[in-house]
Amino acid sequence: MNAELPGAQLFFDAAHWIAWSSPYLAALVLIAGVVWVRRERKRSRLVHEALSDRVTVEVVPTSTFDPGEGEVGRWARHLGRVHHSAQGVPGRGSAARLRYSAEDGKMRCYLEGPATAAAVLAMPGFAEVEVRAHRAQRDIQPVRFPAPREEAK
Repeated sequence: MNAELPGAQLFFDAAHWIAWSSPYLAALVLIAGVVWVRRERKRSRLVHEALSDRVTVEVVPTSTFDPGEGEVGRWARHLGRVHHSAQGVPGRGSAARLRYSAEDGKMRCYLEGPATAAAVLAMPGFAEVEVRAHRAQRDIQPVRFPAPREEAK
């Protein structure tokens, strides 16, 4: 009966190979599952740490603020760099978020992102916009250079 079916021998050989290697395949699947669970737990921990340590800056435009199309595109690329500057943080934890609120009749814009990208968040994206850091480090003092003295001629 085996000779009558063209693929029967191939089928029986495959079934024999699967039956013989099933303990090894089961062990391989178990090891792969353990590795996957450990990697996902590590990734989850990194995301949780990044989301618990975020920096918020306030973006305050001047009264004459009127951005052009080029400035808006440049600021969009600037926001795209936030994700890349948060090295080692998975995508869910490294995203930037724009938050708007109305306080005392004034609309406020906040930019939030991971603490590892604080320098990128604090960079002004527009010419007529001031960026105010809410969690600025107080131990860093700005460098001031004295004005050059004019010599008598």
